[in-house]
Amino acid sequence: MKMTQSMRAGILSFAVFAVFIGVWHLAVSGGVESTAGMDPEYAKLMGKTAKGASAMPGPGAIAAELWKHVSNPFYDAGPNDKGIGIQLGYSLLRVIIGFLCAAVVAIPLGFVIGMSPLAYKAFDPFIQILKPISPLAWMPLALYTIKDSTISAIFVIFVCSLWPMLVNTAFGVASVRREWLNVARTLETGRMRTALRVILPAAAPTILTGMRISIGIAWLVIVAAEMLVGGTGIGYFVWNEWNNLSITNIIVAILFIGFFGLVLDQILARLTQAVTYAE
Repeated sequence: MKMTQSMRAGILSFAVFAVFIGVWHLAVSGGVESTAGMDPEYAKLMGKTAKGASAMPGPGAIAAELWKHVSNPFYDAGPNDKGIGIQLGYSLLRVIIGFLCAAVVAIPLGFVIGMSPLAYKAFDPFIQILKPISPLAWMPLALYTIKDSTISAIFVIFVCSLWPMLVNTAFGVASVRREWLNVARTLETGRMRTALRVILPAAAPTILTGMRISIGIAWLVIVAAEMLVGGTGIGYFVWNEWNNLSITNIIVAILFIGFFGLVLDQILARLTQAVTYAE
């Protein structure tokens, strides 16, 4: 049977993964700089054992801890001891709320900017000034004015999700073929009907690409935001495990963050494919 490109890619991916696991296992099982004469607490902090072996967990330890979290993800044993499923749920909820709020603002405003050269020239300076600002730079101001850590985190997600959607929507709307608009104008189609029946379908792939970029940035930012505000969320989980010096749980959390980031990205990638048409 002739192997397809997908099959070859799958085999190559598995081979790369196997090599990575092998190198990881060899790296953590080998000796490192001795800790003789080193303060025990400092040695523990630096990730070294008394025998001089690296305290970085190996693949087996990570797999065991991962199974432990997967088998009981929703336990609640107090404010600082919640299952990783609960922590991920809080993070996903904040990301989705902030992301949807940004979409409600960015897509209509992007339509206005894309359809009107005057609006584009008026809004462009504000976009160019505000877009490069790190979303986390807004966190102190949000905490000071809103005085609620959860809403502040959602606001930061709103800010970081806004600009990719706004810019891509405006670009997609402005790039709609003139001949399609001319046909709609010839048929005396109203502006609202033209926007919904002509411009929106044509610009949908570009709009969804902006949404895909936004969700990726939002998932990146929520981890850092939750480290700052604390309380709940996967970012807080990572910071709390660092305070507990649990490198194993930190690595497990990183794997979960990567997996759910992939899931969010693929959802919007599939939606983008669904609205993309062949010309």
